Amino acid sequence: MRLERRWLLAFTIVACGDSQPLLTSAGPISTTFPGPVETTAEALTTSSGGEGPGPISDAWMTGSPTASTSGEATTTTSDGGLASTTSTTTGDPLADCPRLRVMVPAGEVLNVRPSPSTAEEPVATLANGQLVETVAAVAGEAIDGNSLWYQIAGPDGFVFSGFVACTTDEPPAPPEGYFLPLTCGMSAKITQGNDGGVSHQGKDFYAFDFGLGLGTPLLAMADGTVHHIFDETGPGDPCYDGGGPECGPYGNLVVILHGDNTSSYYKHLNEVHVSLGQVVTRGQTIGLSGSTGYSTGPHAHVMRQENCGQAKCQSIALSFVECGVPTQGQTVTSMNCP
Repeated sequence: MRLERRWLLAFTIVACGDSQPLLTSAGPISTTFPGPVETTAEALTTSSGGEGPGPISDAWMTGSPTASTSGEATTTTSDGGLASTTSTTTGDPLADCPRLRVMVPAGEVLNVRPSPSTAEEPVATLANGQLVETVAAVAGEAIDGNSLWYQIAGPDGFVFSGFVACTTDEPPAPPEGYFLPLTCGMSAKITQGNDGGVSHQGKDFYAFDFGLGLGTPLLAMADGTVHHIFDETGPGDPCYDGGGPECGPYGNLVVILHGDNTSSYYKHLNEVHVSLGQVVTRGQTIGLSGSTGYSTGPHAHVMRQENCGQAKCQSIALSFVECGVPTQGQTVTSMNCP
């Protein structure tokens, strides 16, 4: 999509036409990205692949380039030469545009750049429907004749205006608490808790493993928006029934962004039942448990984490409404009821 009306007014979204080649069927932002833009524009959005493997694919990109070959704005100096700047502000204040809502095609996420240009690797991604705070409107690399970019906060960086809309909507309220990701009344054993000796270290320090049979419904622990998914591992694939560390990137997962700017992470799913950008409510089924990825048997790997813009971030302490912080071997019972 692209924006026909620019600056601080409410945007009217129209079919993107020639700008479609700017999209790619991309993997996560941690995979290989091309170098500085020279004759074609690097993707402004990428498909949310969670921790899925492989570099970004741009094989389907066709047509003539629609972006400028540089992210800089140029001005003429007094001696006739050209001076370059990375951006110039175009307006202030942003009274009519305090926040931006991400509006990208299904299956895509919006790349956040360190400057208003596609020449550098993204620093984060934003899911469809996500709200971010506006810092400034700036001029940067022109995409299909549109040079308007926005500087944002949380995550800090720049986004192209063609995939966002100004809004005065307030961000969602923080959750009142986090409930167990199990059906109302269901009990399960914690097979590995925080600081577990098997795999709960580093980013996974505050994770919990729930011992669950294959195909057990997993529920959202709090209201939120689906921020990342990976659902490409299916029956017959080498890592569908688990495997060693080499299967790590192939575990099906769902990440939900919450109103307190943290996210919840659910991995090793047999099936994913939500889509990117979908708004979910506490207690809604988001998928079925399995043993995909780095796994020795059916279970659910669940944690609360920082919002770093990627699928997997640093885990943070999580206390459940029903049982506080459970330990390995403890049986817990869900009150995640409608």
